[in-house]
Amino acid sequence: MTGSQAPLRDFHLLAKPAGAACNLGCQYCFFLSKENLYPRESPLMDEAMLDTYIRQLMESSPGPQVDVAWQGGEPMLRGLDFYRRSVELAKRYRKPHQGVLHTMQTNGTLVTDEWAAFFKENNYLVGISVDGPRVLHDAYRVNKQNEGSFDDVIRGWSCLRKHDVDVNILCTIHAANAEHPLEAYRFFRDELQAQYIQFIPIVERATADTIAFANQGWGGPKGTDRPLYKQEGNLVTERTVKAEQFGQFLISIFDEWVQRDVGKVYVTTFDVALGSWLGQHNACIVAPTCGSALVLEHNGDVYSCDHYVEPDHKLGNIRETPLKTLVSSEKQRRFGQSKYDTLPKYCKECPVLFACYGECPRNRFIKTPEGEDGLNYLCAGYKAFFIHIDKPMRAMASLLRQGRYADEIMQVPRGT
Repeated sequence: MTGSQAPLRDFHLLAKPAGAACNLGCQYCFFLSKENLYPRESPLMDEAMLDTYIRQLMESSPGPQVDVAWQGGEPMLRGLDFYRRSVELAKRYRKPHQGVLHTMQTNGTLVTDEWAAFFKENNYLVGISVDGPRVLHDAYRVNKQNEGSFDDVIRGWSCLRKHDVDVNILCTIHAANAEHPLEAYRFFRDELQAQYIQFIPIVERATADTIAFANQGWGGPKGTDRPLYKQEGNLVTERTVKAEQFGQFLISIFDEWVQRDVGKVYVTTFDVALGSWLGQHNACIVAPTCGSALVLEHNGDVYSCDHYVEPDHKLGNIRETPLKTLVSSEKQRRFGQSKYDTLPKYCKECPVLFACYGECPRNRFIKTPEGEDGLNYLCAGYKAFFIHIDKPMRAMASLLRQGRYADEIMQVPRGT
């Protein structure tokens, strides 16, 4: 804009206060390899950067709510005093109209009563990574000694529940649990009594040069000679969920959810899909364009996306360039616009394009039936899922447009 300042862009920023450092060694966690980006420095965010980050976040956020979101690696490695300070800084720098939501995604193994009391006192939303009951979870979510983490994770979950902390489950879908959708879902719903569940497909890309190492797993002690994971190659690891498996996993859970759990259990994939049927795009992966979900590393480096923390997608550092400038940069705009611009013809002619828009560009590395590049690896699964849920989604969308509740769908006899 000439002669005036461009309006601030709405965005979400994930901050990595301990970089890629983690006390676990989950085999599919390619983010562990991001330590290669900073080989000669501590992965811990210092106090000066914390102050700079919180101040610039408040200055740059245009909306009425600011999310102070922490992720890792394992963010709890940064220590409780760091987060106490972050809450104080958010109170200091927030604008009069701004509300603040503090969130953290953690593996849960380091949760104690002291941590849980802090989370409750400051209205944190805490996500815990759990991949299902013990056998499914421990298949890949292991510590540095390759021992299962299930007991420690469930202890942390129980501690958070005891303190009445707002919690949700993040479950990754992979080769070990993909054939057990209802076992996983019922464990979360009935045993953990989770009301909010997010399912994330594991797709680990590799090249001919990296596939052998990638299949061994990204976990293990610090210093392991890991290659830096990049979004390149058209091979996938043995842990990667197959497209058809992924679709059937979602379909199986949806069929149970739509009969008995609408309005009681909130599954992010289903909520986002319902938004698409209402003409909304409530997540970057299903929107026509992306670029509004960025990452801040421990030293102030900003990257275009959590899935693109690699040199070509570094935007700059907030010590040198204000956050609001990086978020609104031409490089980031092009990154987000390319999501739509690179859609193959096959996608643009698809009947469920409105629900997907090719999903995340990180997964677009196979060819269409016509041989065009850029089809999503998970396309077959997504397409089967969206076609399967079309009728109930239309019904729920109609209910909401009438000012009624989506859970009325459960009163409709099956087959009608």
